[in-house]
Amino acid sequence: MPRAAAKHQANEIEPGASTPCGLSEAEARARLLAEGPNELPRSRRRTPLRIAIEVVREPMLALLLGGGAVYLLLGDLREALTLLCFATLSIAITIIQEARTERVLEALRDLTSPRALVVRDSERHRVAGREVVRGDIVMLAEGDRIPADLLLVQSRDLQVDESLLTGESVPVRKAAATSLDRTVKYRPGGDDVPAAFSGSLVVRGSGIGEAVATGARTQIGAIGQALSSLESEAPRLQMQTRRLVRFFAMAGATISALVVLLYGWLRGGWLDGILAGIALGMSMLPEEFPMVLTIFMAMGAWRISQVRVLTRRAAAIEALGSATVLCTDKTGTLTKNQMAVAELRTPDGGVFALLNGSGIVPEAFRDLVELGVLASAEIPFDPMEKAFYELASERLPRRPGTSDRQLVRSYGLRPELLAMSNVWRTGAGNPDCLVAAKGSPEAILKLCRLGADRVVSIRKDADAMAADGLRVLGVARARHAESRLVDEQTGFAFEFVGLVGLADPLRPEVRDAVASCQSAGIRVVMITGDYPATAKAIAREAGLDVADVVTGEELRALSAADLCRVVKTTTVFARIMSDQKLAIVSALKANGEIVAMTGDGVNDAPSLKAADIGIAMGGRGTDVAREASSIVLLDDDFGSIVKTIRLGRRIYDNLRKAMSFIFAVHIPIAGLALMPLLLGLPILFGPIHIAFLEMVIDPVCSLAFEAESEEEDIMERPARDPEEALFTRPLMARSLVQGVLAWAVVAAVFLLGLDWGIPENELRALTFFALVVSIVGLVLVNRAFSASLASALLRPNRALGAVIAIDSTVLGLVLLWPSANALFQFEPPRLSDLAAVLAAAVGLVALLELLKSLGAAHQLKHFAARRNR
Repeated sequence: MPRAAAKHQANEIEPGASTPCGLSEAEARARLLAEGPNELPRSRRRTPLRIAIEVVREPMLALLLGGGAVYLLLGDLREALTLLCFATLSIAITIIQEARTERVLEALRDLTSPRALVVRDSERHRVAGREVVRGDIVMLAEGDRIPADLLLVQSRDLQVDESLLTGESVPVRKAAATSLDRTVKYRPGGDDVPAAFSGSLVVRGSGIGEAVATGARTQIGAIGQALSSLESEAPRLQMQTRRLVRFFAMAGATISALVVLLYGWLRGGWLDGILAGIALGMSMLPEEFPMVLTIFMAMGAWRISQVRVLTRRAAAIEALGSATVLCTDKTGTLTKNQMAVAELRTPDGGVFALLNGSGIVPEAFRDLVELGVLASAEIPFDPMEKAFYELASERLPRRPGTSDRQLVRSYGLRPELLAMSNVWRTGAGNPDCLVAAKGSPEAILKLCRLGADRVVSIRKDADAMAADGLRVLGVARARHAESRLVDEQTGFAFEFVGLVGLADPLRPEVRDAVASCQSAGIRVVMITGDYPATAKAIAREAGLDVADVVTGEELRALSAADLCRVVKTTTVFARIMSDQKLAIVSALKANGEIVAMTGDGVNDAPSLKAADIGIAMGGRGTDVAREASSIVLLDDDFGSIVKTIRLGRRIYDNLRKAMSFIFAVHIPIAGLALMPLLLGLPILFGPIHIAFLEMVIDPVCSLAFEAESEEEDIMERPARDPEEALFTRPLMARSLVQGVLAWAVVAAVFLLGLDWGIPENELRALTFFALVVSIVGLVLVNRAFSASLASALLRPNRALGAVIAIDSTVLGLVLLWPSANALFQFEPPRLSDLAAVLAAAVGLVALLELLKSLGAAHQLKHFAARRNR
């Protein structure tokens, strides 16, 4: 039906019905003042200032800033400025990234309130949707967004798309209430419910409803209440890093006290001992850990945004690499959320599948498609009617003379007969009209008055199509004189033309994305409000292993313990309501899974917020879903989820590499600081040397390791154990071995230099050079956990090249420039000594590579064992 006609129809009243007079303007203003505007409460926008306050309040970053402040109090300006610069950089990156994300999310929001046609003082008025109040009489027509929860007073062929609330892709039919009992609570979903719900879209017909709930009291509002009751969990990585910080802080304090005692006891200089202890203790503070975590999370959010994915909370990145279950909605997430004709069947047994084919529709099926179009509205809003038009325009060449047809009359759907017909004048002078009908197979069979055998055969075909997850419509035609048109569709002599199966087709990228998730050890679970047969068909097409489908009714009967058991093996959940989605996510988390949840509808919002990783669709997703999620897919591309998981694993990998390097590199520094005190040897390094080393370590961690590309097997490993610590015992043992070996090389240089009588300042310079090149060697070895150094060198890392080039230049200046020599108490070493140190560093790298290859073989066995569990 043309929209103009539908709009006109909305202003008509059912025969015999009286026009509701509605509220008075005074009553409406009073209720608006008393109950508030008809809109959902919005969370306070995170301004740059608010983001900055949140970042500064972070305990780890506060420790970093506190360390800089202590250095300022001690008068050590170089160390203080270095520390504070990195803290400021971390804060700036985080604020810029998160503020940018908030701005884009604001741009996604539809700020214009939908308007509504209401009856007040017995006259119709257009008002903003936020001004609709309880008791208002609302007129509905095709294309209208329903502004509040309504009890339907009248309904004329009214169909509503409630997919945002239920997840069902097919519109539902509405019926008028038989009694105006406003205390009855109706729920979205299912046909002939005498209520329409806020946020739903009218796709056919017209109606009149009384607003019984507005704002937070609507079904959407109830979901908002569920969201507000959910508390976000503290990120595991953050908690683990805090424990590491405490551990290293205690270690630094212990070493600092030990230095003071040793210096004072062995050398008698207690004041110098206190100063040396403070300098060493501050150098051992784990300032790199919070800095690395902050920068990795902020830069990770930026990298993820490059693949059209926004990270609303950077802490969600840590969970991406450890996701074990991906819960996905069907409608609009796995599927396109638009109906398409999937299969055509003619009475003679002909079958033509369309979704996986191309080309022109065969002549034998042409009438079936053309009649489907003729039985639809001239300007379609219904998704199934749009599918007919799309198929005809793309794969059915127009016949000559078909444009001369004129619509004479339409017969709409009725609860007692779920079919609709359009009567068309086929040409001037032709007394007979073409009547095209479509509807449920049962209704079309009733109109065609077929024999019992044919009815059984057609119903068998319809059942087979429905079992494949298709929405089945029957199509029929009749010829009738225009001058003698009947009042009811049953008055025509219809001829059965065939069956049409429609489906919400799978997105083209989904199959590959699901396969990638499965190879990465991530179990994909579909949770949908659609029917079991449809859900099973889509799941199989997506590549999911479908054994059993658990429905909402079955799930409602389960206890919490039984649900935890069921979710371990079930892949598809169908006819699920929003509260049940939340229960499924909670049960998975109770089983120790790290849950990623995708969705776009209001009904997805509670489970999006409860999941470890909530992933909302940015294009068609609702504001409520985006607010509840931690990640937003801007282009609604399901394949972007795999890219995001890949990046999440890469970020986590690189973070562990950086943490391992930090731990390893502090061992030779601490060893060289303690060794002279224990052995009574000359003190090697003072605060200026430590400051320089921090300038080497920090950029390497925050820039070089962060920019490292992923390893080849990153998406072939099983999902990381959710309970696995950031700094595992094997990783700590590896770092300890690396640090001890690096310390042994540098200590050997120092002790051999003393034995050979090298002057103190020259030996200090040579030992310092040995320490720096050993640090570079540790960087090269830690670029990959399993790949060899040769393969790692083939992977470009511009940031690492730049850092090494800058560090080498500065090191050259420090060793050779006279002014720097005086500042650092250096004398230029001989070239032969430098060459010997370089050779020792190469030997260190070769030894570490050998140990890494042995560890990699053990790790492969570990991964294989986990896959076989």
